[in-house]
Amino acid sequence: MTIPIARQYPPASGGTEFDGLRLVDGTLERFFSDGMDRADRLGAGYAGLWRALRSAARGGKRVRPALVLAAYTGLGGPDPAPAAPVAAAFELLHTALVLHDDVIDRDFKRRGVPNLAGVYRARAAGQGMSLEEAAHRGQSAAIIAGDLALTGAYRLIAGAELAADLRLTLLDELDSAVFASAGGELLDVEFSGTPEQPSLQEVLRMSRLKTAVYSFEAPLRAGALMAGASADALRTVGTAGRCIGTAYQLVDDLLGMFGDEAETGKSTTGDLAEGKCTPLIAYARLCPEWEQLAELLGGTPTRQDAARARRLLEQCGAREYVEDLAECYASRARAALAESALPEALVADLESVLERAVQRRR
Repeated sequence: MTIPIARQYPPASGGTEFDGLRLVDGTLERFFSDGMDRADRLGAGYAGLWRALRSAARGGKRVRPALVLAAYTGLGGPDPAPAAPVAAAFELLHTALVLHDDVIDRDFKRRGVPNLAGVYRARAAGQGMSLEEAAHRGQSAAIIAGDLALTGAYRLIAGAELAADLRLTLLDELDSAVFASAGGELLDVEFSGTPEQPSLQEVLRMSRLKTAVYSFEAPLRAGALMAGASADALRTVGTAGRCIGTAYQLVDDLLGMFGDEAETGKSTTGDLAEGKCTPLIAYARLCPEWEQLAELLGGTPTRQDAARARRLLEQCGAREYVEDLAECYASRARAALAESALPEALVADLESVLERAVQRRR
């Protein structure tokens, strides 16, 4: 069974979640305003970096804060206000990891527009720097901004009005997410362009560590912890989040190769140029078409190269396999939710999150 990745589902949002997300946006705005005020005393350039960081954090889907709030309110959390700083912390973590990931991938655009590194690169080039120097300036600014967002995530939780033991538990949860994501990112770097051939299971483990933990599993657990959920509920939301996140990343890999660039904002040649070992590539390595496909990895692939790679991935069955694998993880998440004792409203919310994750177009 293959997944029609062109299909979309509208987001589900209740009044409580919407109020909570407004509180999250307010928390983030205060965080950035405070940062800009403090930075302005050290110089206009530093304040400008904070403004660029605020822009980088705006306009997202707020998936991770929404998951924190969904688990918190769905498991009996009475007031979203105390949960807002924790939800905002996961958005800052996402901003930090995206900024750093773009540097690792040497990307200067995101969603089709210049990212923070791209903005600073263009500014440096306009000041007369060489392209190489300008690129270094842009990437340096992105690393620094990412560091500020990462430490800011810890600051938001440390300053939240929560019981001391709960605050420490949530800091540990955030730290575990950072630790897992860093390990997954390193594996992604090491797998790219290596002569060794990591197994499909190793590639899936990398995807789970890099994305699923911080994007789905940890936010859901954080919300559940604040609601005082039982050990069973914590295990269930963690399992569901892990499976949803893995399915999400598998779809992301599909979109990186087969998606519409106008919608995804991602180049369909990027993964080829980096020689990324996605599950598509891990599967294709076992097929007769691999010799032809391997010639297209690395370097500067053209759109014609990308089209040929797509044909080969479809011909060898890699696309269908990864689509089916995404559906397999989605089915595991559905089963975990169906067999759980979670409140019906929370189950419905998480099922909606799951459908949007696997049916998205960008």
